[in-house]
Amino acid sequence: MNGHSGTSSGKDGRLGRRAAESLDARREDAFDDVVARKDPEGLRKGLTTRHIQMIAFGGAIGTGLFYGSAAGIKLAGPSLLLAYALGGIVIFFVVRAMGEMSVHRPSSGSFSRYANDYWSPRAGFVAGWNYWFNYIAVAMAELTVVGQYVQYWFPSVPAWASAAAVLLVITAVNLVGVKAFGEFEFWFSAIKVAAVVGMIVLGLYVIAAGVNSNPHLPNPSFGHLFGDGFLAKGVTGLLASLVFVMFSFGGIELIGITAGEAENPQRSIPKAVNQVVYRILIFYIGALTIVMAVVPWRQINGKLSPFVQIFDSVGISVAAHVLNFVVLTAALSVYNSGLYSNGRVLYSLARQGNAPKAFMRLSRRGIPYAGVLFSSMVTAVAVAVIYFLPETAFSILMAMALGSSIISWVMILLTHRAFRKRIGSGVADLAFKLPGGLASNGVALACLIGVFILMAFNPDYRTSVAVMPIWLFILFAAYEGKKRSSRPGMPADRVQESRS
Repeated sequence: MNGHSGTSSGKDGRLGRRAAESLDARREDAFDDVVARKDPEGLRKGLTTRHIQMIAFGGAIGTGLFYGSAAGIKLAGPSLLLAYALGGIVIFFVVRAMGEMSVHRPSSGSFSRYANDYWSPRAGFVAGWNYWFNYIAVAMAELTVVGQYVQYWFPSVPAWASAAAVLLVITAVNLVGVKAFGEFEFWFSAIKVAAVVGMIVLGLYVIAAGVNSNPHLPNPSFGHLFGDGFLAKGVTGLLASLVFVMFSFGGIELIGITAGEAENPQRSIPKAVNQVVYRILIFYIGALTIVMAVVPWRQINGKLSPFVQIFDSVGISVAAHVLNFVVLTAALSVYNSGLYSNGRVLYSLARQGNAPKAFMRLSRRGIPYAGVLFSSMVTAVAVAVIYFLPETAFSILMAMALGSSIISWVMILLTHRAFRKRIGSGVADLAFKLPGGLASNGVALACLIGVFILMAFNPDYRTSVAVMPIWLFILFAAYEGKKRSSRPGMPADRVQESRS
């Protein structure tokens, strides 16, 4: 009798939880519908599958591939290819987890909105402001070096003038409309993709034809990958390169930010997310395989970009000019994406009640102009101030940016776990699931924790490890301060709805 009673109460409990989950889901859907009706000037769905596909391509290719890859090769030798394969699997799990949530409920606030709704307002605050700061720091760094790229051609142009011009142009693009952003990012990404594809094609030609214009180097051959052993720097070198590899994927989570403004997120987001693996194989593993086949990896000293060495080997004397154009484009792409992302993140934070209501303001074209302008102004001030700060201050800011990338990925995975728990039995009905579910989520989390531990053993990343707890403490303290200064109750968007 007692056993039957326990079973019955257990069933009742499960049914009660499912009913509550279903009711919560209906309330969320109803709320979104009401906001859409009350706010006809909302974010516009102007990003096509073509835009999102190329934005995803561009998110996987940064200046690190063109310049920073030499540092990775020095760390690990040919085993860097294995590090990219392993890191690619982890990143695939991260973006696939975010894709699962984005397809289920598209939102331009992406994982910040999901963290707020499925985990807690505190998590939404931390996720959103951490991600906003990450792109501010990255944008600051990119604008700082834009001047160097321009001075390569025009030495008399002040670096600040180039940075100011780029800031004004990209800000204007982001204020015009989401389609303008999408078109600019499409062509920025297309240039980067074309550069990598061109290098791979030229490299294959060099290898097949045995072209060698440098008498001090052996003829190109895939044998260079195994001449000193694939694990030439040992397991230690492989592990050391994993940290470098993971940070080269920074920005790929931008796919999720685009979901709220995608014309057909149920089609475009899964397609873009699933191609992450192919992009990594082609644009990182493929390109670096060609690089180390044309130029023996021990001959890559970092003084020249490996890509310049590829072009030089076939007698293309303008190789350095080509690369300078590509990395300038890559820097513009990063700032364009960062400003787009930050405007939407601030808009989402304001709707959650985790940022000033002013950031909820939209233009007639559905652009969160307040967030875009504020982010642009903060970046401008940061770039101006950085000229007067000592090098150590800049290093600390960049260390915080590196740490915030890891925090963002961890927050995505933890939010995904909360999302799965929240929807309960609704997992079976998800249209786009993370393969392996929570097991894959756990593997990715463990790997990211492992990367954090590896950072502590690398002198180049110890500052990041030191500032991450401090940065998290600042975010938590800011949330507690915000909570005490505002009246308890509904988030800003729901407060507005209750008043209308």
